[in-house]
Amino acid sequence: MKKYYLYEMNTTTLNILSIVLLIFLFVLSNILGFDNLLSGKDFYLACILLIPYLCLHELLHGFSYYLHGAKLKNIFFGAHLEKGILCCLCKQNVSKKCILISLIYPFIFIGVITYILGIYFNSRILIILSIFNMSGCSGDLIMFFSFLGLKDFEYSEYDNPTAFGLYSLKDLSNKKLFSLKYVGCKDKLEITNKKRIIVSKTSWIYFIFMLLLSILFFIF
Repeated sequence: MKKYYLYEMNTTTLNILSIVLLIFLFVLSNILGFDNLLSGKDFYLACILLIPYLCLHELLHGFSYYLHGAKLKNIFFGAHLEKGILCCLCKQNVSKKCILISLIYPFIFIGVITYILGIYFNSRILIILSIFNMSGCSGDLIMFFSFLGLKDFEYSEYDNPTAFGLYSLKDLSNKKLFSLKYVGCKDKLEITNKKRIIVSKTSWIYFIFMLLLSILFFIF
């Protein structure tokens, strides 16, 4: 009988990997001739554009889900910046191919490709944005490489933005997945929150603050 085997992210490992990626990419950029990326007008403008850019990251996840078989009504978005989370949740079972493509889309399109374009056009803003995006893909990359070795499963998410279920006939309870903690299995995932977009109060305050900051930036 098929069951949902639930896993949660190990946030400590994710944060460490993000920092390692961040340092590596800034060092690489310095070697390529783009030094002092963390100062100057371009850096401050990139910081203002960062949240919209990361929202684009989540939109790419959702677009990929839809493009590869998910129903639009089952794709949800959320912002919980007090937890450091922007998320796209697909609350239906999708194939291995669908989840793998969805996980890698933002890393490739607004990470690697944008970084190359930033170097080609000598755009420090594009380089900075792509670096922050790629470093923020640590969870996506961990899941991507973990799922590559799995067979015969479907992927599904529910209300918890840091957890997911693998729907399989095989017993996955003893399956070791790097930086992913097994928390139990269920016959059915409980999906109670049906709001298309969920934005916490803290996130709204942050968005308004960044909007005012960007207005002042362009005025002065």
